[in-house]
Amino acid sequence: MTESFRGQADEVIAALYQRIGERAPQPRLWPTRRAVELLGDPQHMFGVVHITGSNGKTSTARMIESILRAHGLRTGLMTSPHLQRLNERIVVDGQSVSDEALVENYRDIEPYLTIVDAECAARGEPAMTFFEALTVLTFSCFADAPVDVAVLEVGMGGEWDSTNVANADVAVVTPISLEHVEFLGPTIQDIAKTKAGIIKPASHVVTSPQEAEVIDIIASACERDEAPLNVLGRDFFVVDSVPAVGGQVVDIRVSNGEYRGVALPLLGYHQAENAALAVAAAEQFLGGGEHSLAKEVVEEGLGDSKSPGRLEVVATSPSVIIDAAHNPASAESLTRALMQSFQFDTLVVVLGVLSDKDAEGIVEALDPIADVFVVTQSESDRAVSAEDLAETVRAVAGPDRTSWRENVSQALELAREQAGPTGGVVVTGSITLIGEVKTWAGVMAERES
Repeated sequence: MTESFRGQADEVIAALYQRIGERAPQPRLWPTRRAVELLGDPQHMFGVVHITGSNGKTSTARMIESILRAHGLRTGLMTSPHLQRLNERIVVDGQSVSDEALVENYRDIEPYLTIVDAECAARGEPAMTFFEALTVLTFSCFADAPVDVAVLEVGMGGEWDSTNVANADVAVVTPISLEHVEFLGPTIQDIAKTKAGIIKPASHVVTSPQEAEVIDIIASACERDEAPLNVLGRDFFVVDSVPAVGGQVVDIRVSNGEYRGVALPLLGYHQAENAALAVAAAEQFLGGGEHSLAKEVVEEGLGDSKSPGRLEVVATSPSVIIDAAHNPASAESLTRALMQSFQFDTLVVVLGVLSDKDAEGIVEALDPIADVFVVTQSESDRAVSAEDLAETVRAVAGPDRTSWRENVSQALELAREQAGPTGGVVVTGSITLIGEVKTWAGVMAERES
């Protein structure tokens, strides 16, 4: 795309970031609903698969989109956050939205954002937030494309998340755990109730295994809205998962039959469960039935699945792996996946955590596999300082296994030295950290080419 559109897209992105950040969400739907109403409700111009949960949302969303695209549908995908550039959050037919489409659609919606900002001010409320405006922009991009189906990842929670102005044909719930308690409530029941808000009348609901109190809340919401419920491990299954080069081979059973020997280029048993969730969700979107998903569609869809920043190898000698684990549950999944898929002489964990996360819980989950920790901080203003985080790590791992560096490049230099050529480096703890490492890996690759 021309430099002129890149510059204009940068201006659009800057304008969005001048709004209230997504880490200070407003528990409301009316501004987003009002803006899309002024636009002619673009969110009703395509089918919708809506995804909530605490862990695995993005990977599952990407797999669902890939399967539906392999089936022949024109797809839209909204995920968050991005690793390097905002365009990554809006995907049409497998490609990040172009700078030109970003600019043109923002020009279309900007007058309506201004109207709603004024209405917010009249009510004494903050103007539309970054995520509210981004959601409107995303729906405009999808309607303009146009797409047949949009796969939407919730930003936070569900009930009052701005994506919830769309009506889910299929509502998908990945594993729920304690997170964002300051916004979603102090208990897992509170969080589950908020996330179950994406379930709409006649939605088809597909969920991962959940704690008993969580599944009860999801089931109650389904009963209220007459929404059929399908549960992994009860109604559909991961029959088998065998590690393979670059991923695993899985057998999945859903209501329309079994898909055996399907190559999944993602590591970790949790990704096999995400794949089963994705197949079941795609099946439900297409209406179920014996012929809803051909085996070759599942093979192509899962075979082409990518999940940047999830157990992604970005460098070798030693291997540098990035993973977006940012809470204890996802860190536990990372630990199991590393034990299942890798064998290193020495494993160094490079850790950076944001201030609203359970740093101690993350460290405790990673401690069994880490030979040493190198603590650092991303450039985010919400990052815990490396020195302060090192104190938390020392309390769990001990001073002999803990060191810290103020910036990512210094931390990686030390970690690679400690790992040696036959060791491994795992970078985790926050999306902002792994985004910086992904940029570092790109620079290193250019230098070596």
